[in-house]
Amino acid sequence: MGRGTKLEVFGVLRQDKHQFVLQTDDGGTWRLDSAKNLRPFLGLRVKLAGERDGFDLLSVERIGRA
Repeated sequence: MGRGTKLEVFGVLRQDKHQFVLQTDDGGTWRLDSAKNLRPFLGLRVKLAGERDGFDLLSVERIGRA
């Protein structure tokens, strides 16, 4: 799975220091890069669509409650 790969992932949105992270259902973690306001989804289980932009960085295209 390389850079630029489109992904849809499920998990719980958390905030780690100064960035948002997605704790996935399978136990992994993605750091999130987004121009969208993610704060309303904090602590909720979400479905996130985006593009892989680094080892553990996901550029968010869409987010919604799962």
